[in-house]
Amino acid sequence: MEEKLTKSQKLKLRAKESAKEFTRELKKAINTSVMAAFGFLIALVWKDVITGYVESISKASPIQGQLFSALLVTIICVVGILITARLTRIKE
Repeated sequence: MEEKLTKSQKLKLRAKESAKEFTRELKKAINTSVMAAFGFLIALVWKDVITGYVESISKASPIQGQLFSALLVTIICVVGILITARLTRIKE
């Protein structure tokens, strides 16, 4: 026989569920923030590597080197975005 919950008990259950949901969302937000910070750090390191490489192969024209560097970084980032989007796709 199922017991009927009182209004107070229902409220406590809803509060516990809300707290659990809040904790889950907080963990997701912290995880996303930390991953973004690491990604930013990685991007800064690779920027220096790519810039150094481009400068070494394009000493004659610095503008063309900057253009090549911008295009290369853009292509790498777009590929990274596509891979990330595919890996994190939510299945319905």
